[in-house]
Amino acid sequence: MLSKNSQNGYSVARYFLLWSLVPLITAKGNDMESPTKIHNADKPPSETQLDLREVVFVIQSQRNSFHVQQAEKLRKDLLLQAQALQESPPVILLLHTLTDNEGDWSILPLLPHLSSLFGKNSSWIMFLEEDTRVKLHKLQEVLQRFDCRKESFLGKPLHDEESTIIHHYAFSENPAAFEYPDFSAGWVLSISLINSLTSKIEEEPLKSDFTIDLKHEVALYIWEDGKGPRLTGVPELCTLPEHNPRAQHCATTVSNHSPVCDQPVKSDNIFVAVKTCKKFHSDRVPVVKKTWAKQASLLEYYSDYADPSIPTINLGVPNTERGHCGKTFAILRRYLSSHVPKTDWLLIVDDDTLISLPRLQALLSCYDSSEPVCLGERYGYGLGQGGYSYITGGGGMVFSREAVVQLLASGCKCYSNDAPDDMVLGMCLNSLRVPVTHSPLFHQARPEDYSKEFLAHQTPISFHKHWNIDPVAVFNKWLLNDRHTEGLQKSTKEEL
Repeated sequence: MLSKNSQNGYSVARYFLLWSLVPLITAKGNDMESPTKIHNADKPPSETQLDLREVVFVIQSQRNSFHVQQAEKLRKDLLLQAQALQESPPVILLLHTLTDNEGDWSILPLLPHLSSLFGKNSSWIMFLEEDTRVKLHKLQEVLQRFDCRKESFLGKPLHDEESTIIHHYAFSENPAAFEYPDFSAGWVLSISLINSLTSKIEEEPLKSDFTIDLKHEVALYIWEDGKGPRLTGVPELCTLPEHNPRAQHCATTVSNHSPVCDQPVKSDNIFVAVKTCKKFHSDRVPVVKKTWAKQASLLEYYSDYADPSIPTINLGVPNTERGHCGKTFAILRRYLSSHVPKTDWLLIVDDDTLISLPRLQALLSCYDSSEPVCLGERYGYGLGQGGYSYITGGGGMVFSREAVVQLLASGCKCYSNDAPDDMVLGMCLNSLRVPVTHSPLFHQARPEDYSKEFLAHQTPISFHKHWNIDPVAVFNKWLLNDRHTEGLQKSTKEEL
């Protein structure tokens, strides 16, 4: 049974579903056909022309105003393409508008809703990131090769080079054996698979667990230890830049690997807080100073011990072996005090975070600091049962001043000094209804922990951890890079 909140959310979604078709109806000056099943289920897929109304597009949008604009831009492009093809428009949904459930971005909790709306009248549901670009005529050709009556899972395959912590060391004997989709290229589920997964979710509710790397976790859930389908690789689903000559065969491309919206935020408008402790003063802090600290105009090191040679500031919070909630909240209070220069942005990092501040400055040009912005790599906890999202700390947590003001004014606080700071902040933001904004350019782990092809179409902002690597070499290879920081408007990377 659906909760009252879920039912209300689904009513909103139905309204949005109808409203999403209005622009094209108005432009074409005629009425839509009734929402009946339009594909011929008795014919093989190759014998029938795929009607765009058989495809439901779900844009994996976010509530932050910049991301809403990006999603609307993609939606408008799809509608204009449909109009140019002289076809009735497909249904296009913005994920952040569908229900009030925080867990919708983790996709699996949303599947019963999609099944109830489209389980009888559609053939395919395609998920798109905001930066994905689609050539509708080529996508029609691609989907026509597959039978929507079968349980199909389509995408651009990624695989791990070695077992990795972000995937809980799955398939450690042969990490390359399991493939999962690169969301940037778009990914597709047949309606048959959507309905099957919905039955599974209704029979056995989703577990209350962590969401770390969604694309891998979705693929695992669908595969179900071999009971369900594996990902089918589709060569036309690409992550090449949309204007790259090599992308002519592609049905999908990526619009911009490195968002830049205006002049980069000035370095003296970002206050940088580095969390450290005495035992790491001699090995981790020197790495920060040798790599990215010189890019910062305003930076302080916060420790459990005041060392004037660095210098570090003792915030009066003892070091803890686990979470660092007490220290992080002390940093938030200090940020709003007269002890530090007033800036629009606060960046909190660990002493083993590697980060490119010029790239961060460019990215922040897309965000409005007068809004409560909390930006980084988004994780989730218990999203299948409600739960909350949070910015994982190791990759760097970025806050607008307004976000910090609202957090502290709410009375939110740590339940202990060693509570996990990022998760406590996530709970606070959830209660405030302040969105946690995800950027895939922040990374909680090392480059080795991510698929090479996933990183190939990124201009990364951060990595985390010094385990079994030379952190200076990693910084120089992945984050120092001069062509990206000199001209972030142009994407120069291509797929491996």
